[in-house]
Amino acid sequence: MSTEPPETTEDAEPGTPATGDEPVGAAEAEGTAPAADTADDAEAKKLSEAEAELAAQRLERERIERRKAEKQGPVAAGAKLSGKAADLLAAVRAVESGAKPAATVFSEPEPPRRPAPEPVRRPEPVAEPAAPAGPAPESVEAVRGVLAEGGAPEGLAPQVAAALGETAEQALREDPWQLLRVAGVRPEQADGFARALLGAECAPDDERRGRAVTGWLLEQAALAGHTALELPALTAALARQGVPDPDAAVQDTLAEGDALAFQDALDEPGAPAVTSGETGEDGEEERPVRVLVGLEQYALAEESLADGLARLINSVPKQDGAAEEWERAASGAGSAAELIRAVAAHGLVLHTGGEASLAEPAALLRAADSLGLRAWAAAHTPVGRDRFAALARGAVEGEAGRTVATVAGLLSGVEGPGRDADGALDLDLLIVLDAPLLDVETAALLTESLPDGARLVLAGDPGVLWSAGPGRVFADLLAARVCPQLASRRPDPGPLGELVSGIGIGELNQVEAPDKEVVIVPVRDAGEAVHRTVQLVADSVPRAFGVPPEETQVITPGHGGAAGTRALNAALKARLNPGPGRFGGFDPGDRVAYSPAPGRTVPGRVVGADAEGLRLTCAGEDVVVPKERVEGSVRHGWALTAHQAAGGRWPAAVVVLPGDATQALSRPWVYTAFSRADRHLSVVHGAEQALPQAVAEIPAKPRTTRLPALLRPQVPTPA
Repeated sequence: MSTEPPETTEDAEPGTPATGDEPVGAAEAEGTAPAADTADDAEAKKLSEAEAELAAQRLERERIERRKAEKQGPVAAGAKLSGKAADLLAAVRAVESGAKPAATVFSEPEPPRRPAPEPVRRPEPVAEPAAPAGPAPESVEAVRGVLAEGGAPEGLAPQVAAALGETAEQALREDPWQLLRVAGVRPEQADGFARALLGAECAPDDERRGRAVTGWLLEQAALAGHTALELPALTAALARQGVPDPDAAVQDTLAEGDALAFQDALDEPGAPAVTSGETGEDGEEERPVRVLVGLEQYALAEESLADGLARLINSVPKQDGAAEEWERAASGAGSAAELIRAVAAHGLVLHTGGEASLAEPAALLRAADSLGLRAWAAAHTPVGRDRFAALARGAVEGEAGRTVATVAGLLSGVEGPGRDADGALDLDLLIVLDAPLLDVETAALLTESLPDGARLVLAGDPGVLWSAGPGRVFADLLAARVCPQLASRRPDPGPLGELVSGIGIGELNQVEAPDKEVVIVPVRDAGEAVHRTVQLVADSVPRAFGVPPEETQVITPGHGGAAGTRALNAALKARLNPGPGRFGGFDPGDRVAYSPAPGRTVPGRVVGADAEGLRLTCAGEDVVVPKERVEGSVRHGWALTAHQAAGGRWPAAVVVLPGDATQALSRPWVYTAFSRADRHLSVVHGAEQALPQAVAEIPAKPRTTRLPALLRPQVPTPA
């Protein structure tokens, strides 16, 4: 059996096997690699940012487990169903009644509640709970034997033991398809393993296979950004994977508690009023509903997010500044006046615009500081944090520029104001930048961490790529219209701003660039694309624009291929920092992309290595990556994917569009890649007509999410 794990893309279709050679994981939705937790609680006195972030994520998992345990009773259906949906509900209700022994799969959430962890104050990071020990050596060896017996790579043993726990050997023997729980394993590989272990007992209609493939498909859907799948889409994907009875497979998965099912009412204009052509027992027309199935982790995070947002929207902000003081601050704020007035009166406000529009949240931060509020801003990346801090200071030297953090640092406690006695962030106003990059789990953590009466502003450019993790939080909120949303009228300046603005509305325009702010470099093939890219970064851009190679970012659609990140990084390293790669493929001075947690990329540079691991400097901070995590969490970083580059900007960007990567192009991808440049953009263009076609005709692929439906009954509709 081949062990090469597949490479996935952001919008991979559920049920379509991935191809390539990248590990499948949440972080690989657009190119970031997962990082395992290896913190040593017993002796560590001070946590790094990555360790503290992982600790915060574990706290969230524990909170979700508590929510699961507290849930009681089925969710009210709200409408009759027919066909497959009715069969599904009948099976689930049989479970609930005890006719079929299994876990409850429909449950009603408790009222909104926020956990109260131990109070944490700066400069101390969040206290890390006891981390689960890694798999015991004897367990790994036992699993290794089973894998060898089934013809699977023995190198998977540590991952299998970690995924399946102490009884991994027994679990694999009883259900060989459990191998699908390991990232990178595909159904055809698990089938081969099962045939080797089970022999004649292995059959396509084995219910164990149906359950495992159902869970695998839901994981693949999460990698593509979905928080759940509609029941027909899931059963169709199961059929494509050779499951003979998809409906039974879904029912078995729900009965075992491996997934959750939901009914969401549909209120779209023009939707039919009944689901089965009949009226209800009371004579009233029934509302249409859709049945969805999702993994518990993302489903409960989305519920938690909806609860937290509803709490903010429905609450009255603290009386932390007289109305006349807010108005006085707004009157002298220019284009930010409308934003300041909206924040004065509402708990949740959305702000949209490009790079130039950040001046308005910066003015809001300064105004809040002048009013005595405990106000903080949080950006997605260290680059974004530092840029906004400089903008927030502006001409006023004060606290405003020093109250900017990264989202990860804020949640982990490494940055930010710390937490109060109730476990909430010790602030009155939080401005979250790069809001389109928020996935449901991170957004849920943020909203649950805000104290009652606090204000939240989500600011970002709606044209960029959505989050690497599941969900489309910012887009869902914009579409739901449950709170004030203000569109900035400050356009990004110059030829670059004109080019990107056109892409945002589906037009790829030729712009006048007298100072060569935008340069198109046509190429015939991928080999020429790599050659011209190296030439641009090493020679042309430094000579013509004075931008050194370390301040030029290369962006390309994917990791694989003749002009993907691997090929480009190898060529750029050979030119800019040649060396033998003596530290796990890296040398001091190498530019890297470090993923401290799934879905997040931090640019850095290699300093050296020792017995503790690979030493990096990232955003001015020293980071040590344990050697066992280097392969999974550190890449060379001269070239990134657009998702890895989102949230950052550089003086110059070189966007590589090889002919073999045209299927990955879309309007959000092009918008994101082209808008990463401040002063100069070079486009190494081999995509021919695929580029204007992508801009004009290929919007973001839809994601199935539940946030609007969850918010609808909790938030009054604006008049």
